[in-house]
Amino acid sequence: MQTELFTSSDPHWLGKQVVVLPGFVLDRFERLLPALRQIVLAAPFRNMTTPGGRTIAVRVTNCGELGWISDLHGYRYSPVDPLSGKPWPALPEVFLELARSAAHSAGFEDFTADACLINSYLPGNRLTLHQDRNERDFSQPIVSVSLGLPATFLLGGHTRAERTQRVALQHGDVMVWGGEDRLRFHGILPLQDGRHPVLGARRINFTLRKAG
Repeated sequence: MQTELFTSSDPHWLGKQVVVLPGFVLDRFERLLPALRQIVLAAPFRNMTTPGGRTIAVRVTNCGELGWISDLHGYRYSPVDPLSGKPWPALPEVFLELARSAAHSAGFEDFTADACLINSYLPGNRLTLHQDRNERDFSQPIVSVSLGLPATFLLGGHTRAERTQRVALQHGDVMVWGGEDRLRFHGILPLQDGRHPVLGARRINFTLRKAG
């Protein structure tokens, strides 16, 4: 299966309402990084558990009014960090501005995120095909930011059985999907070995959403 590669900074449309914005974050990276570090200090990365009792290999944390969690009771959003019992760290203004700007570039006006799920991938980690269905309003887009090691994103259809498209995501790329493409299945192939000059041997991905 062919992998989509982007050789310019122009938006690359993969569907009517799903787009990759190559390098969109690069001029903001110096401001994003300290904000990200403060979030992780307040709410460290952790391995959550699926409702079936399996440990999720990709470590996660959250910021915003709501944070995505998973445990034996199911997948859901919570206003408090289950590790600390305290509210999640606030969404930094640089994250909110990035989400608004990326959503605008993808044709979604007046998007204001209230939740940000942050994933930390190590080489070998992957994310199986799934839909994002825990949010209340599916009319709102998802803004997904890639930092660190490159990854291969799998973009599927509206059923798990539909053929997937492979999309190469690099450090600084942003992917936005919503509207008729909002509930498409998607995932990440196993992360390959490598080392980013700032983030080291890992990929940081955060997805900004309107969850409540």
